[in-house]
Amino acid sequence: MSALIELKDVTKIYGGNFLSKENQTIAVNKATFAIEEDNPRIVTIAGESGSGKTTMTRLLLGSIRPTTGEMYYRGKDFRKLSRKERRQFQLDVQPIFQDPFESYNPFYKVDHVLHAPIKNFKLARSKDERDELVNESLRLVGLQPDETLGRFPHQLSGGQRQRIMVARALLLKPRVILADEPVSMVDASLRATILDSIQTLKDDLGITIVYITHDLTTAFQISDDILIMYRGNVVEHGDVERVIHNPQHAYTQLLIESIPQPDPDKRWGELVRATGTDIVNAGRQRDIFGIEPGQEQEYDEVEPNHWVLKSVSPEEEEAAPEPVESAST
Repeated sequence: MSALIELKDVTKIYGGNFLSKENQTIAVNKATFAIEEDNPRIVTIAGESGSGKTTMTRLLLGSIRPTTGEMYYRGKDFRKLSRKERRQFQLDVQPIFQDPFESYNPFYKVDHVLHAPIKNFKLARSKDERDELVNESLRLVGLQPDETLGRFPHQLSGGQRQRIMVARALLLKPRVILADEPVSMVDASLRATILDSIQTLKDDLGITIVYITHDLTTAFQISDDILIMYRGNVVEHGDVERVIHNPQHAYTQLLIESIPQPDPDKRWGELVRATGTDIVNAGRQRDIFGIEPGQEQEYDEVEPNHWVLKSVSPEEEEAAPEPVESAST
């Protein structure tokens, strides 16, 4: 199958400069990832804060460029897209952000965030056509237009504001929606509603969802595939049930172990101590999971559609090259 979006060996580095590697942060390291054109799925990118999952999202959205590596849209180098192709990309790939309140201007009614994309992309030829598009989009996410439109953002609940942002994305008939922590700002009663809406987008509308989260419980609930990120590296990826039920990387195992269990005798962090917090090489402490900055990405396929990153051994670390310098492509 052809890829709608494809990242090939993409690295994103913040900080540092051409003359110095100090204060560099490798936010994403040599990531390869593709979103298929005609196979809608829910793909989760999971990891704790600082793991690189949001940077990966921004790369997929095209809002930042990789330091090294290549990004393709429908097989064409993203840097060589024409103005028309970039506009189509903006229609095909839509974000839903973590805090919907930041997407609203408190001085405008919520109608404004729905009317703006219709105007910018010339989706309607008349006011009646515009209103029909808005009403249809709101109904798709379970909102009644007469109970939603004409209100200011503060007059709506967090769940309503979040679903309006989903409706806004749907107006553009996207192929992919990038949902960055879409349920982290709502309470448990609304979380299930929003997750059901995400599932509906895939099942009924054929939209691929890239779901960004630190919550493996919701990831397991709605996802088809999952990528586990740690320090900018995809350490394990594949079918969500295989990764969650049979985690192979120590970091994935720790994340799963950290899910609250109704067992007071189970102590958190036993796996960390088992992997060894005092692994020392050349007089310094190594990462407890064997991850080194800028390391090559080699994976073992432990079972069909389930891959795990090979860790760097002390011998390989000594011979490893220095991290790549920051340089714009």
